[in-house]
Amino acid sequence: MLGRALLPLLAEHDVRAPGPDELDLFDAARVVEAVADADAIFHLATRIPPRERESDPDAWLDNDRLRRDASRLLVDCALAGRTELYVQPSVTFVYPVQGAVDEDTPIGQVLPHLKSALAAEREAARFAGAGRRGVVLRLGRLDGPGTFYETPEPEARATLHVEDAGTALLAALDAPSGVYNVTRDGEPVSNERFKRVTGWRPER
Repeated sequence: MLGRALLPLLAEHDVRAPGPDELDLFDAARVVEAVADADAIFHLATRIPPRERESDPDAWLDNDRLRRDASRLLVDCALAGRTELYVQPSVTFVYPVQGAVDEDTPIGQVLPHLKSALAAEREAARFAGAGRRGVVLRLGRLDGPGTFYETPEPEARATLHVEDAGTALLAALDAPSGVYNVTRDGEPVSNERFKRVTGWRPER
């Protein structure tokens, strides 16, 4: 979903976007080879379960593994090469469910399937701690073509059109290391830091 939104925007770049049949993200030797000369890595692989299984913890196991274990391996391999930028999408659902929040708002208890999102964020921070650029984009609930939602869901507190997610990922190419909220304007989860740093604006 995110890859489909981002790839058309990267026409001027040399891009490789292997699918799961082309690259096993848990095969260290293959991953090292795949990222050896990559300037930037976007870890966009997910396996979100269908809505009817959202409440089933077992339905999230593959997605948890992609977030937690594949992120760790990707960062290891990126640090072994010359990669300068690692971008990790995350989610705004890690914030408290009441009040206005920004990136400095403490995160408390999260649902079990969100722990792996925070683990993936820590891998981006580890990449940054090694002197490279690690960028985390906490995306609002996605809507639009190819998502679960045709239109924004206000009760989500943070929403984002999938095509705006694509332009945000593109803007991350120029972002300093850090965690950024990426949402529509005027929502309880503030997007002001990302807009200020990159000049990105949601259009939908």
